[in-house]
Amino acid sequence: MYIQRLILLLLPVLLMIGCADVNTSSANRVGLLLEDTIDDQGWNSKGYKGLLNIHSNLNVEVTFKEDMNTELKVSKAVEEFVSDDNVNLIFGHGKFFADLFTEIAPNYPEVHFVSFNGDVEGKNVTSIHFDSYAMGYFAGMIAAAMSETGHVGVIAAFPWQPEIEGFEAGAALYGDSLNVHVNFVEEWADSERALKYFEELKETGVDVFYPAGDGYHVQVIKETKKEGLYAIGFVGDQSDLGETTVLTSTVQHVDELYELIVRLYYRQELEMGNLKFDFADGVISLGTFSSKVPEEIKLQIEEAVQIYTETGELPTEPIL
Repeated sequence: MYIQRLILLLLPVLLMIGCADVNTSSANRVGLLLEDTIDDQGWNSKGYKGLLNIHSNLNVEVTFKEDMNTELKVSKAVEEFVSDDNVNLIFGHGKFFADLFTEIAPNYPEVHFVSFNGDVEGKNVTSIHFDSYAMGYFAGMIAAAMSETGHVGVIAAFPWQPEIEGFEAGAALYGDSLNVHVNFVEEWADSERALKYFEELKETGVDVFYPAGDGYHVQVIKETKKEGLYAIGFVGDQSDLGETTVLTSTVQHVDELYELIVRLYYRQELEMGNLKFDFADGVISLGTFSSKVPEEIKLQIEEAVQIYTETGELPTEPIL
């Protein structure tokens, strides 16, 4: 573990060598700020993977800083990025950075600041969002179609997550005989509370779970597997946790979204303000389907996703 982490920490240094062939008028260096560590096997790991993706596919010099979880740390890190590393594009990997970037951005007019999931203002500030209503909608449809008890459950992190409303709407296509149960953990990584809700929902008869919290979703899926129940993966493709357990996953491709943002930045097409990205942008998809999902249901869902990607229209009828 120590050697693996040492390699990860040395990668940014190695990546800042031999990357001078980016044909752009802007300085080709990107910085990333993470609230936690790059090896958390969750949200922060995905951000780091996105940074590596930028380097690999775009030949851009990259650097990062971990544990940026206070205003003081972020302010100091931004100053170091600009003065020492000549960074012109800074990602803050989470909602936490939105207000901070809005506040400090006027002090760095030559730097473009990009955060995730927050509301921002400013001439050089952007917040990127996965428009996750539709992915939740398809998850709700699949959960409802596969439930044998008529009870499906969401263990969400926060009420503001669009995928929760989407899940409820997708499941509602199946009428009043389908019951949707929703619990909010109010944290991204509180596994203890998430598992407590899992036990409560199991007792109510829930047989398909959607753990919509990147930080405890793996633990919930593992418990679901032990109980012989179903789950829908969240953010990543969790089919490797149990092919017969994970019906499919709602996948957010953070790495591809980061690459898209950098491409827009270099083309001087990156807009300010709050931007949303969806299936049509190639950054959200469904994951691998379980063999437990009947082929007819799988094909209907795949067709519905294709129609939505092309037209923006969600299904109005349940899968039969």
